[in-house]
Amino acid sequence: MAKKDGGRKRGEPVLRDVLRIPGGEPIDLGAYDSRATPAGPTGKAAGLAATAGLGPRLAGLQERLYAASTAGDRRRLLLVLQGMDTSGKGGTVKHVIGLFNPSGCRIHAFKAPTREERNHPFLWRVMRVLPQPGEIGIFDRSHYEDVLIARVRDLAPRREIARRYGQINRFEKSLAEDGVTVVKVFLHLSYEEQRARLLERLDNPDKHWKFNPGDIEERALWPAYRQAYERVLERCSTDAAPWYLVPADRKWYRNWAISKLLLEHLEALDPKYPPGDFDVEESRARLLAS
Repeated sequence: MAKKDGGRKRGEPVLRDVLRIPGGEPIDLGAYDSRATPAGPTGKAAGLAATAGLGPRLAGLQERLYAASTAGDRRRLLLVLQGMDTSGKGGTVKHVIGLFNPSGCRIHAFKAPTREERNHPFLWRVMRVLPQPGEIGIFDRSHYEDVLIARVRDLAPRREIARRYGQINRFEKSLAEDGVTVVKVFLHLSYEEQRARLLERLDNPDKHWKFNPGDIEERALWPAYRQAYERVLERCSTDAAPWYLVPADRKWYRNWAISKLLLEHLEALDPKYPPGDFDVEESRARLLAS
């Protein structure tokens, strides 16, 4: 068996390198296969087993991250999930975040802005729900909606949207400087797979609650959304907060890839349990005598 280096088998590709979008370069999403499984396990059964196998390591690193915060370590992690409808943002929360202790996670799903939120700069509502030191935050949609749906639906002037890319980059750089590891994942789904998933919801009465007839109208805007995502990936994949493109047609691969990305980032942080600030032996003696 190959030796391991920091939990990774020697010679095993670093998924962060494989899936990272370089940024600053034109992006053509048509060049990326949404059914691909780059650097992944060989097949669904192996993928499910591999994802389950990552669970204990993820949970252990999460505990160390939280424990370190009790001694003043300000570091935390923020997972940002973006993708077309049915790409698996909710499924990721269910299957991947379920590997963590929920008490150490802060999950927020961004909906249409409320009246109060519209009265503030677009990043205001994001700043209010950031993870605290020691926590893992998960955004189901995010501040990127303000350069995605806002662009497609003409909800803001183009000049204002153009300014927002720079604002987002500066905001995410400030997060990194404050100890936030930002992991941004674009779930790359095909047009055909979205149709299949929407039909699945229609064919199963137990999933009708998840179906919105408006999703059919949104499919007509697919080319516009694709262009909006291409611009986001080109302009907002930075050294401080790069984008990762995860092929999402295969749910098992999506779950494995995001779990692996989180593992690699947490291993890079390498949080430590803080030492006790008390006399262990004296406390032991007192406890035994009690």
